[in-house]
Amino acid sequence: MARKATLQKLMAVALLALNFAACAPREHAIIGVKNPHISATEVAGTKSHDIYVMTTRQPSDDPALMFSGERSSGLDYAKVTVTLPPTHRPGQVERPKRLPPDPKTEMTVINPVSFANEKQIIADMNRTLARLRAEERSILVFIHGYNTTYTDAVLRFGQFVEDSGFDGVPVLFSWASAGKLPDYVYDINSALAARSALIAASDAMIKTDARSINLVAHSMGNLLTVEAMKEARLQNRFDSSGKLRNVVLASADIDVDVFAEQMSAFDPSERKFYLLISEDDKALGVSRFLARGVNRVGDADVNQLEALGVTVIDLTSVQDTASNNHSKFADSPEVVQIIGGEILKGDSLHTAPTDPGVLANMLSDISNTAQILTSPGG
Repeated sequence: MARKATLQKLMAVALLALNFAACAPREHAIIGVKNPHISATEVAGTKSHDIYVMTTRQPSDDPALMFSGERSSGLDYAKVTVTLPPTHRPGQVERPKRLPPDPKTEMTVINPVSFANEKQIIADMNRTLARLRAEERSILVFIHGYNTTYTDAVLRFGQFVEDSGFDGVPVLFSWASAGKLPDYVYDINSALAARSALIAASDAMIKTDARSINLVAHSMGNLLTVEAMKEARLQNRFDSSGKLRNVVLASADIDVDVFAEQMSAFDPSERKFYLLISEDDKALGVSRFLARGVNRVGDADVNQLEALGVTVIDLTSVQDTASNNHSKFADSPEVVQIIGGEILKGDSLHTAPTDPGVLANMLSDISNTAQILTSPGG
């Protein structure tokens, strides 16, 4: 009993540490909520992005939440428009502090649309793709992490799309995270339960007129992403369309030993994945504590990761706007712009990213604040 009580106290301390950056109250019921006094489209300098959604969350009874943290047995499809205020600063998510949101200083999520089936969302995506130049007809898929509500995921992705300068079609794959700090185990199981759904979502995107597909996963979303890729690889379906261009794994909350086993399913020539790691990631430090001290991929030893034939980008020296250093891929203006300018517009999966010129440019672009390390097999 004493040992159990001690463990519970340690876990409570760990969860409190993880919660430092999340202690402020958040407004979640903002989907489709417009300000009756001023429309976001009337505010000069407002930026907006249409984001497609494929999700394993159950629809919420509250339309302002749209989707809950409960698991669905299949995929639901939707689209929302995220607006960013003219005062937006790169790396910042300007969440509404109260309702209605103020579009002059806060992000809004408007014009929610639900699609009845895969056919409808593909048709809508193709209409959007047709309006883009040929070189812009790419898809960016974002797979969020633990303790993330649907609203959190939409706002974060909207900020990332804007700050990265991505000019294709954004697609949020939102799995059923409870969005609650104590529900770490529930979230792990929700992520694992979504593997087949992510493959199905990928199949739907392959059917569109997009020329290429990019994946960016964060935190626990990496466990889902890599497991789904491994499952597809074992079925001889991994990148069978040839459209997969880049895979960015940011702050990966995956047991490093599990990751090594996952990578063994891929031929060395297929391991063209970017790993964004940081030794000062406090959130992964808590995960490591809960995992009996086993490192997570996002804060693992560089040499150990390099040996797996992946591209490692060490962001330890990069300053983050958040106190837990867990979201540098989006919080750091330098890093998010590098991802958009150097990685997402590259060709890492089909051309080895070991060109010294490419890496030198990336290093220069972040003002020598991050150390970029690449394995010989890259």
